[in-house]
Amino acid sequence: MSVNRTDASVKKDVEDEIKWDPAVRDDNMIAVTVRDGVATLTGFVKNYMDSYYAEKAAKRVTGVTGVANDIEVRLLTERTDYEIAEEAVKALQRELPTISESIKVVVKDGWLKIEGECDWNYQKECAERALRSINGIKTISNLITVKEQATPVDIKQKIEEALVRNARLDADRITVEVAGGRVTLRGKVRSLAEKTQAQRSAWAAPGITWVENAIAVAP
Repeated sequence: MSVNRTDASVKKDVEDEIKWDPAVRDDNMIAVTVRDGVATLTGFVKNYMDSYYAEKAAKRVTGVTGVANDIEVRLLTERTDYEIAEEAVKALQRELPTISESIKVVVKDGWLKIEGECDWNYQKECAERALRSINGIKTISNLITVKEQATPVDIKQKIEEALVRNARLDADRITVEVAGGRVTLRGKVRSLAEKTQAQRSAWAAPGITWVENAIAVAP
């Protein structure tokens, strides 16, 4: 595969990847445009999960440097905000029993928002993952914050070690900057998937409150 890819070829691959993914059931209603490597997804789907998995599929494609998900969720049957909130609270209690009381659920017109604090980023991700499949939601805003716990030196060392351990990443091309619990990643990787993986590795360190991913994608 050539190093420089045209927007047209990337667009076709994104379309094919979305159609190939069985998790995206409403793929015929999704349109793709690509400009300077940034893929924009538009159209309509019947549930939030189709939008979520379409975005993940686009991010896997080589040559994609960013994804703008403008897909609109149009539900076949509407549920009340109360019903959605009630199910969301139960899901959090089931998946995160130790911190569920620290998480607040707010629903308005199908837009589900979660707020609160947790000790680890994996708990923040788990909270969102527990809610994605709830019938009736149109979008999720995860505003949960992670408490700062570790010193900057410890954080920097743990993240650098994690990057070296990850076989998918060229750790020598990535630099880590830490200020308090905030981390900035810089450098270059070969794909958006690698950029995302580097960010996940950074979030896995204890005490991280924010990760700015300034890594450039250079296929």
